[in-house]
Amino acid sequence: MWVVSAQQRFARAVEGSIHQYLDARERALATISPDAEVLVRHVREMVSGGKRVRSAFVLWGWHAVTAARPGATHAAGTERDPAWDDVVGVATAMELFHAAALVHDDIIDASDTRRGRPAMHRALEAMHREGEWVGDAASWGTSAAILVGDLLLNWADDRMVEACRGSAHGERVHDAYRRMREEVTFGQYLDVLEEAAWIRQDPDALLDRAHTVAIFKSAKYSVEAPLALGALLAGGDDAQLDALAGYGLPLGVAFQMRDDLLGVFGDPAVTGKPAGDDLREGKRTVLIEIARQRLAPGIRTMLDELLGDRELDERQVAILQDAIARSEAPARLESLIDRAVGEALESLHEGELSRAAMLELERLADTVAKRDR
Repeated sequence: MWVVSAQQRFARAVEGSIHQYLDARERALATISPDAEVLVRHVREMVSGGKRVRSAFVLWGWHAVTAARPGATHAAGTERDPAWDDVVGVATAMELFHAAALVHDDIIDASDTRRGRPAMHRALEAMHREGEWVGDAASWGTSAAILVGDLLLNWADDRMVEACRGSAHGERVHDAYRRMREEVTFGQYLDVLEEAAWIRQDPDALLDRAHTVAIFKSAKYSVEAPLALGALLAGGDDAQLDALAGYGLPLGVAFQMRDDLLGVFGDPAVTGKPAGDDLREGKRTVLIEIARQRLAPGIRTMLDELLGDRELDERQVAILQDAIARSEAPARLESLIDRAVGEALESLHEGELSRAAMLELERLADTVAKRDR
Protein backbone atom coordinates (compact mmCIF):
# COMPACT_ATOMS: atom_id res chain seq x y z
CA MET A 1 0.00 0.00 0.00
CA TRP A 2 2.84 2.42 0.88
CA VAL A 3 4.53 1.70 -2.46
CA VAL A 4 1.42 2.52 -4.48
CA SER A 5 0.66 5.68 -2.52
CA ALA A 6 4.31 6.82 -2.77
CA GLN A 7 4.21 6.50 -6.53
CA GLN A 8 0.87 8.31 -6.71
CA ARG A 9 2.23 11.16 -4.58
CA PHE A 10 5.32 11.35 -6.74
CA ALA A 11 3.26 11.41 -9.94
CA ARG A 12 1.17 14.28 -8.51
CA ALA A 13 4.33 16.12 -7.50
CA VAL A 14 5.79 15.75 -11.00
CA GLU A 15 2.53 16.86 -12.60
CA GLY A 16 2.48 19.93 -10.39
CA SER A 17 6.13 20.64 -11.11
CA ILE A 18 5.56 20.47 -14.87
CA HIS A 19 2.71 22.96 -14.78
CA GLN A 20 4.47 25.23 -12.31
CA TYR A 21 7.46 25.31 -14.63
CA LEU A 22 5.23 26.02 -17.65
CA ASP A 23 3.57 28.84 -15.70
CA ALA A 24 6.98 30.44 -15.22
CA ARG A 25 7.95 30.01 -18.87
CA GLU A 26 4.62 31.44 -20.03
CA ARG A 27 5.12 34.53 -17.87
CA ALA A 28 8.63 34.99 -19.26
CA LEU A 29 7.52 34.59 -22.89
CA ALA A 30 4.50 36.83 -22.36
CA THR A 31 6.88 39.75 -21.81
CA ILE A 32 7.85 39.23 -25.46
CA SER A 33 4.38 38.61 -26.91
CA PRO A 34 0.88 37.66 -25.73
CA ASP A 35 1.04 34.84 -28.31
CA ALA A 36 2.87 32.85 -25.64
CA GLU A 37 -0.44 31.96 -23.96
CA VAL A 38 -1.76 29.98 -26.92
CA LEU A 39 1.54 28.18 -27.56
CA VAL A 40 1.96 27.14 -23.92
CA ARG A 41 -1.68 26.01 -23.82
CA HIS A 42 -0.96 23.55 -26.63
CA VAL A 43 2.08 22.32 -24.70
CA ARG A 44 0.01 21.89 -21.53
CA GLU A 45 -2.54 19.78 -23.38
CA MET A 46 0.20 17.60 -24.79
CA VAL A 47 2.11 16.99 -21.54
CA SER A 48 -1.00 16.35 -19.43
CA GLY A 49 -1.63 12.70 -18.73
CA GLY A 50 0.42 9.93 -20.28
CA LYS A 51 1.82 6.87 -18.54
CA ARG A 52 4.62 8.73 -16.69
CA VAL A 53 6.75 5.60 -17.08
CA ARG A 54 10.03 7.51 -17.00
CA SER A 55 9.08 9.43 -13.87
CA ALA A 56 8.28 6.19 -12.08
CA PHE A 57 11.68 4.74 -12.94
CA VAL A 58 13.45 7.90 -11.75
CA LEU A 59 11.64 7.53 -8.41
CA TRP A 60 12.44 3.86 -7.92
CA GLY A 61 16.04 4.19 -9.07
CA TRP A 62 16.48 6.84 -6.37
CA HIS A 63 14.54 4.92 -3.73
CA ALA A 64 16.39 1.66 -4.55
CA VAL A 65 19.65 3.28 -3.41
CA THR A 66 18.52 5.75 -0.75
CA ALA A 67 16.40 3.35 1.28
CA ALA A 68 18.99 0.54 1.04
CA ARG A 69 21.62 2.38 3.06
CA PRO A 70 22.42 0.92 6.48
CA GLY A 71 20.49 2.80 9.12
CA ALA A 72 18.20 4.48 6.58
CA THR A 73 15.25 6.15 8.30
CA HIS A 74 11.61 5.99 7.25
CA ALA A 75 12.11 9.36 5.56
CA ALA A 76 14.64 7.91 3.10
CA GLY A 77 13.22 7.75 -0.41
CA THR A 78 10.02 9.62 0.49
CA GLU A 79 8.80 13.20 0.23
CA ARG A 80 10.26 13.81 3.70
CA ASP A 81 13.73 13.19 2.29
CA PRO A 82 15.67 16.46 1.73
CA ALA A 83 16.46 15.37 -1.85
CA TRP A 84 12.78 14.89 -2.80
CA ASP A 85 12.52 18.18 -4.71
CA ASP A 86 15.65 17.36 -6.73
CA VAL A 87 14.22 13.96 -7.70
CA VAL A 88 10.95 15.61 -8.74
CA GLY A 89 13.02 18.06 -10.81
CA VAL A 90 14.92 15.28 -12.59
CA ALA A 91 11.65 13.48 -13.36
CA THR A 92 10.13 16.75 -14.61
CA ALA A 93 13.07 17.21 -16.97
CA MET A 94 12.60 13.67 -18.26
CA GLU A 95 8.91 14.27 -18.95
CA LEU A 96 9.67 17.51 -20.81
CA PHE A 97 12.36 15.75 -22.83
CA HIS A 98 9.93 12.94 -23.63
CA ALA A 99 7.34 15.49 -24.78
CA ALA A 100 9.93 17.06 -27.10
CA ALA A 101 10.79 13.65 -28.51
CA LEU A 102 7.11 12.92 -29.17
CA VAL A 103 6.57 16.24 -30.95
CA HIS A 104 9.52 15.63 -33.26
CA ASP A 105 8.70 11.93 -33.68
CA ASP A 106 5.15 12.70 -34.79
CA ILE A 107 6.49 15.13 -37.40
CA ILE A 108 8.99 12.57 -38.69
CA ASP A 109 6.32 9.87 -38.86
CA ALA A 110 3.62 12.22 -40.21
CA SER A 111 1.37 10.99 -37.39
CA ASP A 112 -2.02 12.63 -37.08
CA THR A 113 -2.76 11.73 -33.48
CA ARG A 114 -1.08 11.34 -30.12
CA ARG A 115 -2.88 9.93 -27.06
CA GLY A 116 -6.19 10.24 -28.88
CA ARG A 117 -5.68 13.95 -29.61
CA PRO A 118 -4.22 15.73 -32.63
CA ALA A 119 -0.44 15.56 -32.76
CA MET A 120 1.24 18.90 -32.08
CA HIS A 121 1.86 19.73 -35.74
CA ARG A 122 -1.76 18.87 -36.59
CA ALA A 123 -3.10 20.99 -33.71
CA LEU A 124 -1.03 23.95 -34.89
CA GLU A 125 -2.08 23.32 -38.50
CA ALA A 126 -5.72 23.51 -37.34
CA MET A 127 -4.97 26.80 -35.58
CA HIS A 128 -3.69 28.18 -38.90
CA ARG A 129 -6.80 27.02 -40.76
CA GLU A 130 -9.21 28.34 -38.14
CA GLY A 131 -7.44 31.69 -38.16
CA GLU A 132 -7.66 31.86 -41.95
CA TRP A 133 -4.01 32.88 -42.13
CA VAL A 134 -1.96 33.14 -45.32
CA GLY A 135 0.21 30.34 -46.69
CA ASP A 136 0.04 26.56 -46.41
CA ALA A 137 -1.47 25.43 -43.10
CA ALA A 138 0.25 22.02 -43.03
CA SER A 139 3.67 23.49 -43.73
CA TRP A 140 3.20 26.14 -41.06
CA GLY A 141 2.01 23.57 -38.53
CA THR A 142 5.12 21.48 -39.11
CA SER A 143 7.46 24.46 -38.84
CA ALA A 144 5.82 25.70 -35.66
CA ALA A 145 5.82 22.23 -34.09
CA ILE A 146 9.55 21.81 -34.75
CA LEU A 147 10.09 25.01 -32.78
CA VAL A 148 7.79 23.83 -29.99
CA GLY A 149 9.83 20.62 -29.77
CA ASP A 150 13.02 22.69 -29.60
CA LEU A 151 11.53 24.81 -26.82
CA LEU A 152 10.65 21.66 -24.87
CA LEU A 153 14.23 20.41 -25.27
CA ASN A 154 15.53 23.72 -23.93
CA TRP A 155 13.10 23.59 -21.03
CA ALA A 156 14.07 20.00 -20.22
CA ASP A 157 17.75 20.95 -20.14
CA ASP A 158 17.00 23.98 -17.98
CA ARG A 159 14.98 21.93 -15.48
CA MET A 160 17.69 19.25 -15.32
CA VAL A 161 20.40 21.83 -14.61
CA GLU A 162 18.23 23.33 -11.88
CA ALA A 163 17.65 19.92 -10.28
CA CYS A 164 21.34 19.00 -10.40
CA ARG A 165 22.62 22.33 -9.10
CA GLY A 166 22.04 21.64 -5.42
CA SER A 167 22.98 17.95 -5.45
CA ALA A 168 26.33 16.54 -4.39
CA HIS A 169 26.00 14.09 -7.29
CA GLY A 170 24.58 16.57 -9.81
CA GLU A 171 27.54 16.43 -12.17
CA ARG A 172 27.25 12.66 -12.62
CA VAL A 173 23.49 12.97 -13.13
CA HIS A 174 23.90 15.65 -15.78
CA ASP A 175 26.61 13.64 -17.58
CA ALA A 176 24.24 10.65 -17.76
CA TYR A 177 21.45 12.89 -19.03
CA ARG A 178 23.72 14.32 -21.73
CA ARG A 179 24.65 10.81 -22.90
CA MET A 180 20.98 9.83 -22.96
CA ARG A 181 20.07 12.83 -25.15
CA GLU A 182 22.82 11.96 -27.61
CA GLU A 183 21.95 8.26 -27.75
CA VAL A 184 18.22 8.69 -28.24
CA THR A 185 18.71 11.32 -30.94
CA PHE A 186 21.13 9.10 -32.81
CA GLY A 187 18.78 6.15 -32.27
CA GLN A 188 16.01 8.17 -33.91
CA TYR A 189 18.34 8.87 -36.83
CA LEU A 190 19.07 5.15 -37.17
CA ASP A 191 15.32 4.52 -37.21
CA VAL A 192 14.66 6.85 -40.14
CA LEU A 193 17.84 5.59 -41.84
CA GLU A 194 16.55 2.03 -41.65
CA GLU A 195 13.23 3.00 -43.24
CA ALA A 196 15.08 4.33 -46.29
CA ALA A 197 18.33 2.34 -46.52
CA TRP A 198 17.24 -1.18 -45.52
CA ILE A 199 17.07 -2.24 -49.17
CA ARG A 200 20.85 -1.71 -49.56
CA GLN A 201 21.82 -3.50 -46.34
CA ASP A 202 22.97 -7.08 -45.92
CA PRO A 203 19.70 -9.03 -45.48
CA ASP A 204 21.32 -11.12 -42.74
CA ALA A 205 22.07 -7.94 -40.76
CA LEU A 206 18.57 -6.43 -40.82
CA LEU A 207 17.35 -8.08 -37.61
CA ASP A 208 20.46 -6.98 -35.68
CA ARG A 209 20.04 -3.46 -37.06
CA ALA A 210 16.40 -3.43 -35.90
CA HIS A 211 17.56 -4.50 -32.42
CA THR A 212 20.07 -1.64 -32.36
CA VAL A 213 17.34 0.85 -33.23
CA ALA A 214 15.11 -0.56 -30.48
CA ILE A 215 17.87 -0.21 -27.89
CA PHE A 216 18.99 3.32 -28.66
CA LYS A 217 15.76 4.92 -29.87
CA SER A 218 13.65 3.70 -26.97
CA ALA A 219 14.96 1.05 -24.56
CA LYS A 220 17.75 3.01 -22.93
CA TYR A 221 15.86 6.26 -22.48
CA SER A 222 12.54 4.69 -21.53
CA VAL A 223 13.82 2.57 -18.63
CA GLU A 224 17.59 2.31 -18.20
CA ALA A 225 18.39 6.04 -18.23
CA PRO A 226 15.62 7.17 -15.84
CA LEU A 227 16.64 4.47 -13.36
CA ALA A 228 20.28 5.52 -13.64
CA LEU A 229 19.43 9.20 -13.15
CA GLY A 230 17.53 8.43 -9.95
CA ALA A 231 20.23 6.10 -8.64
CA LEU A 232 23.04 8.52 -9.49
CA LEU A 233 21.22 11.33 -7.70
CA ALA A 234 21.19 9.09 -4.62
CA GLY A 235 24.93 8.39 -4.95
CA GLY A 236 24.52 4.74 -5.96
CA ASP A 237 27.62 2.53 -6.02
CA ASP A 238 28.83 0.56 -9.05
CA ALA A 239 27.11 -2.68 -8.00
CA GLN A 240 23.78 -0.92 -7.55
CA LEU A 241 24.10 0.93 -10.86
CA ASP A 242 25.05 -2.31 -12.66
CA ALA A 243 22.08 -4.16 -11.17
CA LEU A 244 19.68 -1.41 -12.22
CA ALA A 245 21.22 -1.24 -15.71
CA GLY A 246 20.92 -5.03 -16.00
CA TYR A 247 17.24 -4.64 -15.19
CA GLY A 248 16.63 -1.49 -17.22
CA LEU A 249 18.09 -2.37 -20.60
CA PRO A 250 16.30 -5.70 -21.21
CA LEU A 251 13.08 -4.28 -19.80
CA GLY A 252 13.44 -1.27 -22.10
CA VAL A 253 13.83 -3.66 -25.03
CA ALA A 254 10.67 -5.48 -23.90
CA PHE A 255 8.93 -2.10 -23.69
CA GLN A 256 9.86 -1.33 -27.30
CA MET A 257 8.91 -4.81 -28.54
CA ARG A 258 5.47 -4.35 -26.98
CA ASP A 259 5.31 -0.99 -28.74
CA ASP A 260 6.12 -2.77 -32.02
CA LEU A 261 3.21 -5.15 -31.50
CA LEU A 262 0.85 -2.32 -30.61
CA GLY A 263 1.99 -0.35 -33.64
CA VAL A 264 0.71 -3.14 -35.88
CA PHE A 265 -2.07 -4.83 -33.91
CA GLY A 266 -3.09 -2.27 -31.25
CA ASP A 267 -6.70 -1.23 -30.69
CA PRO A 268 -7.04 2.42 -31.83
CA ALA A 269 -9.64 3.06 -29.13
CA VAL A 270 -6.99 2.18 -26.53
CA THR A 271 -3.73 3.32 -28.12
CA GLY A 272 -5.07 6.61 -29.48
CA LYS A 273 -3.33 5.85 -32.79
CA PRO A 274 -4.80 4.48 -36.06
CA ALA A 275 -4.66 0.70 -36.55
CA GLY A 276 -1.49 -0.43 -38.29
CA ASP A 277 0.18 2.96 -37.95
CA ASP A 278 3.69 1.43 -38.01
CA LEU A 279 2.85 -0.23 -41.32
CA ARG A 280 2.00 3.08 -42.98
CA GLU A 281 5.10 4.67 -41.47
CA GLY A 282 7.34 1.89 -42.79
CA LYS A 283 8.87 0.99 -39.43
CA ARG A 284 11.56 -1.68 -39.82
CA THR A 285 11.06 -3.10 -36.35
CA VAL A 286 12.18 -6.37 -34.81
CA LEU A 287 8.64 -7.67 -35.37
CA ILE A 288 8.79 -6.86 -39.09
CA GLU A 289 12.24 -8.38 -39.57
CA ILE A 290 11.25 -11.60 -37.79
CA ALA A 291 8.16 -11.79 -40.01
CA ARG A 292 10.23 -11.19 -43.16
CA GLN A 293 12.55 -14.07 -42.26
CA ARG A 294 9.58 -16.42 -41.93
CA LEU A 295 7.44 -15.35 -44.89
CA ALA A 296 7.40 -17.05 -48.28
CA PRO A 297 9.28 -15.01 -50.94
CA GLY A 298 6.14 -13.77 -52.69
CA ILE A 299 4.44 -12.61 -49.49
CA ARG A 300 7.69 -11.04 -48.28
CA THR A 301 7.86 -9.04 -51.52
CA MET A 302 4.29 -7.87 -50.96
CA LEU A 303 5.18 -6.79 -47.42
CA ASP A 304 8.21 -4.87 -48.66
CA GLU A 305 6.21 -3.15 -51.39
CA LEU A 306 3.32 -2.07 -49.13
CA LEU A 307 5.27 -1.21 -45.98
CA GLY A 308 5.68 2.55 -45.73
CA ASP A 309 2.80 3.40 -48.08
CA ARG A 310 1.05 6.33 -46.38
CA GLU A 311 -2.12 5.64 -48.37
CA LEU A 312 -2.68 2.09 -47.13
CA ASP A 313 -6.41 1.51 -46.70
CA GLU A 314 -8.00 -0.67 -44.02
CA ARG A 315 -8.13 -3.70 -46.33
CA GLN A 316 -4.43 -3.48 -47.12
CA VAL A 317 -3.57 -3.00 -43.45
CA ALA A 318 -5.63 -6.11 -42.64
CA ILE A 319 -3.77 -8.09 -45.34
CA LEU A 320 -0.41 -7.12 -43.87
CA GLN A 321 -1.58 -7.83 -40.32
CA ASP A 322 -2.74 -11.29 -41.42
CA ALA A 323 0.57 -12.04 -43.16
CA ILE A 324 2.57 -10.99 -40.09
CA ALA A 325 0.32 -13.02 -37.79
CA ARG A 326 0.60 -16.11 -40.02
CA SER A 327 4.39 -15.84 -39.92
CA GLU A 328 4.12 -16.43 -36.15
CA ALA A 329 6.37 -13.41 -35.61
CA PRO A 330 4.05 -12.01 -32.90
CA ALA A 331 4.36 -15.24 -30.91
CA ARG A 332 8.13 -15.17 -31.35
CA LEU A 333 8.21 -11.57 -30.13
CA GLU A 334 6.09 -12.46 -27.10
CA SER A 335 8.68 -15.11 -26.28
CA LEU A 336 11.48 -12.58 -26.57
CA ILE A 337 9.55 -10.18 -24.33
CA ASP A 338 9.16 -12.87 -21.67
CA ARG A 339 12.86 -13.70 -21.89
CA ALA A 340 13.85 -10.04 -21.57
CA VAL A 341 11.63 -9.56 -18.52
CA GLY A 342 13.12 -12.66 -16.89
CA GLU A 343 16.62 -11.34 -17.51
CA ALA A 344 15.64 -7.97 -16.06
CA LEU A 345 14.21 -9.47 -12.88
CA GLU A 346 17.29 -11.65 -12.30
CA SER A 347 19.51 -8.59 -12.34
CA LEU A 348 17.63 -6.92 -9.48
CA HIS A 349 19.17 -9.37 -7.03
CA GLU A 350 22.76 -8.54 -8.01
CA GLY A 351 23.03 -5.27 -6.05
CA GLU A 352 22.11 -4.03 -2.60
CA LEU A 353 18.78 -2.40 -3.42
CA SER A 354 15.87 -1.53 -1.15
CA ARG A 355 13.27 -4.27 -0.83
CA ALA A 356 10.36 -1.91 -1.49
CA ALA A 357 11.97 -0.66 -4.70
CA MET A 358 12.68 -4.20 -5.89
CA LEU A 359 9.05 -5.19 -5.37
CA GLU A 360 7.83 -2.15 -7.25
CA LEU A 361 10.31 -2.69 -10.10
CA GLU A 362 9.02 -6.25 -10.39
CA ARG A 363 5.47 -4.90 -10.67
CA LEU A 364 6.52 -2.26 -13.20
CA ALA A 365 8.22 -4.92 -15.31
CA ASP A 366 4.91 -6.71 -15.65
CA THR A 367 3.05 -3.46 -16.36
CA VAL A 368 5.52 -2.28 -19.01
CA ALA A 369 5.77 -5.63 -20.78
CA LYS A 370 2.03 -6.35 -20.90
CA ARG A 371 0.55 -2.91 -21.48
CA ASP A 372 -2.11 -2.35 -24.15
CA ARG A 373 -1.24 1.26 -25.07
